[in-house]
Parts: sequence; structure tokens; C-alpha cells
Amino acid sequence: MRSRLSKVVFTLLAFIGLPSSCARCLAQQPPPRPDELPVVKTTTNLVTFNVSVTDPQGRFVTGLDAEHFEVYEDNVKQNIEFFSDEDAPVSIGIVFDMSGSMRGRLNRSNVALRKFLDACHDEDEFFLVGFNHQAKLMMDYTSNPERISGAVMLAEARGQTALYDAVYIGVEKLKEGRHGRRALLVISDGQDNSSRYTFREVRQLVREADVQIYAIGIATAFNDTSLDLQGRSILDEIARLTGGRAFFPNSQVELQEIITRIAIELRHQYGIGYTPTSLAGIPASLKSSEKQRWRKLKVKINPPKGLPNLTVTAREGYYATFASE
Repeated sequence: MRSRLSKVVFTLLAFIGLPSSCARCLAQQPPPRPDELPVVKTTTNLVTFNVSVTDPQGRFVTGLDAEHFEVYEDNVKQNIEFFSDEDAPVSIGIVFDMSGSMRGRLNRSNVALRKFLDACHDEDEFFLVGFNHQAKLMMDYTSNPERISGAVMLAEARGQTALYDAVYIGVEKLKEGRHGRRALLVISDGQDNSSRYTFREVRQLVREADVQIYAIGIATAFNDTSLDLQGRSILDEIARLTGGRAFFPNSQVELQEIITRIAIELRHQYGIGYTPTSLAGIPASLKSSEKQRWRKLKVKINPPKGLPNLTVTAREGYYATFASE
């Protein structure tokens, strides 16, 4: 039992105020060659997705094996065929709110974004979508995070807010990413008053996308209520559907801790893949529209003895067009 427990490593977050070396405490591992597998594979019979595991203190848990996980699709247990815990690079889209409602918040957002970029994998690639009354691609894919930081530093808070359009552009742009793992970081107050797309359309898009969305809600002051319940619920839902998370910091220190946490979480995820058992009962003649129904995912974790209760985070489900038999 001791040998099994020694294999499990708790990765402490590199929070602001700690020595900079702590931010690099994760082991640098070469990216695996199968890193081109997407979060959810929809063109073959293999379904793959990412999972994060944390302990009761919110620390990431690495070193687990496939035997510690159970995957259910529509409440039917699946056989795990692919498993990886490699620190692989990610294609990351930054969606940055520059609308008038962010006036007084941009400086905090800029500082937090730099913390995020500093904690990312050396081989990650990034692009930047900025938005106020309209959304636009401000910086195409680059492996140089300084270019992203420089573009954001020039931002001015003005105009209305086209959040839904910006998320839509970001999700679509991620399809061009060269890495199989893809994530979108949204920094906004969650408000929208200028988009062509509706929340319903964006919600449907992210349910279908091979993308994890992380959102940070920024209020004017950390003790005000300008980030209302609607803004919170919007950010929370689009993140939760993809297996990501939304955060609403109450202080500058917490903001920087959270954004560093997101960067490290992207580096400490497990990749899981399986072939749905339900395919065995689907004849080749079945209409594609019936194959494309929403399939609910649930992941359970059975930690090694001696460990506390662990929390697993994964996407809620997926749409897929399976390969013909």
C-alpha cells in the first residue's frame, strides 16, 4: 500500500506571495506523441475527454491510474481504453473584455493575465479575442505570450459588450489549434448587450465543442454587486458544460491565485478515452440525426486507500457523429 500511495503526488498551487520557484514545481515532462487527441473526439468511435482531480484543500492530485476512474455514459459503465497523465501543451484562446463596463478593472485583469501566461506550458500557443461593442481577433496564434500581454496593455475600456460574439469567435478559432487539448479563458463581467449571437446559440456551440472554458468574473470593486446574478450564471454555465469552471474572486490576491490555478490545472489533467458500449446496438443504417443525440457523461473516482475524498471535474456530456460500421 505504501508503494501505491507514494505514486500519488499532491501538487500545491503556486500562489502569489510564494517564491517564484514554486510556480515551476511541476515536473517538466516531454509532450506525448498522442497529444493530438481532442477533448471529445466526434469523428471516430473513440470518445476522449479531460479530467481534473483535486483534494479537499483544492490541490491537484497527480499519479493516479486508469483503475482509479470509472466512466459512465448515459448511466452505463464504459471500458477505459485510453489513459494519459502527461503534461502536454494546449491551444489556448484568451477572450478579454474591453467594454465600458470594465472601466476601472482593466489593470487588475492585465496583471492577472500575465500571471496566467507565466504559469503556462512552454509549448502552449495562444490567440487573443478582444471585445466591446463588437468582437474581433486581436492576435492570431502565437507561442510568444509577450505578444498577448502587449496587445492587452494597449486596451481601453469603452463601448458596449458583445460577450457572446467573442466566445463564439474564440470557440471557432480553437478548431484551428495545432494541439489536441484546447481551452478558452474568458475574462469578463458576464454582461452582454451588443451581440448578434444569443446566449442560447452560444450554449449550444460550447456543448458541441472540443473545448474547455474557464471564466473569471471581474467586478468593479471586490466588495460591490456590479457582477450581478445573471452575469455569474452565464459565465458559470458556459464553463460548467465544457468541464471547465468559473471563478469570482473577492480580492486582488485571490484573483491572481485563481488565474494561476487555472494555468496549472490545464497542466495536471488526465486524458481518458473509451468506445461507447451503446455502439454495439446501433446498426449501420441508423440515421445520423439519431446518432447525434446528447450523451451524458459521469466520472467517478476510487482513490487509493489512505487518501481523502477527492473531487473530479469533467464535461457533462457530448454530441458525436460516430464512424459507420
